[in-house]
Amino acid sequence: MRGGIDLGGTKIQAVVVDDASALLGQARLPTPTEGGPADVSEAMAAALREAATAAGVQTGDLTGVGVGSPGAVDEAAGTVSSARNLPGWEGTFALRQDLGGRLGAPVKLGNDVQVATDAEFQLGAAREYDSVLGVFWGTGVGGGLVLDGKPWVGRGSAGEIGHVVVRRDGARCPCGRRGCMEAYAGRGAMEARAYRLHARGEHTVLFDIMRRRGRERLTSGVWARALRAEDPMAVAIMARAIAALGAGVASAQNILDVEAVIIGGGLGVRLGEPYVARIAAAMQPHLFLDARPPQVRLAALGDLGGAVGAALLAQPA
Repeated sequence: MRGGIDLGGTKIQAVVVDDASALLGQARLPTPTEGGPADVSEAMAAALREAATAAGVQTGDLTGVGVGSPGAVDEAAGTVSSARNLPGWEGTFALRQDLGGRLGAPVKLGNDVQVATDAEFQLGAAREYDSVLGVFWGTGVGGGLVLDGKPWVGRGSAGEIGHVVVRRDGARCPCGRRGCMEAYAGRGAMEARAYRLHARGEHTVLFDIMRRRGRERLTSGVWARALRAEDPMAVAIMARAIAALGAGVASAQNILDVEAVIIGGGLGVRLGEPYVARIAAAMQPHLFLDARPPQVRLAALGDLGGAVGAALLAQPA
């Protein structure tokens, strides 16, 4: 049995799987909003302990634990750096050592979106393809690549599609730069824009829904409910996000010419097929080979894809 942890900006999803990647136990906890990397590591450990209990084991009984993390992941050093969507994680933290000590099991690290893309390639919506671009649309916008049947991570940070520039000197991105796709389409940036517009007096039901649902953030579910209610602010911010996704993903496609684009992440999975179709349509005007677009598909593994993909890291060599 192996463990997998998907570390996100709002949630930590943990699973325990068997050697065929069948689910034996799972748990989900909110990502801490205060503290620092050690606090996040303890929350990750707590989520996996809960998943292991559901599977009838202790974490120390696991063959290994894989982690899909945002930020710059250095698997050789066992560190994660600059995970800016997480509290206090501007520098470098020895996550492998810290988390392994809490769990009593060996830990392997990978980029969160790359492991989710690998899971879709091996087990999900991209099984029939040899070249795939994974676009995971959630708190931020991340990318993962499989080229000629093999994961491609470059020098360790390939696939950062959220930081493709879609507008020179455009909106400020959480990364600190301007004009990135994530500055328009990341859920965190969308939330920040909603707060700014609301402060200027524009009406929206987004925050009413957030409070009624007992949330502290504009989660994917909050956006989905506001869009179903045809809230003008939510509709406008979403249209802006789709336009940015279309331009950014098409630009990546023009370089890579992959067979398929897989749309996942919290927003992607929650909004589903209609929004996958909208992204595909928004890509079309920007594609160099517009008569031969890639297949654009919804991630098949849903919210568990990142954690199941992380568990693949812990497979015995």
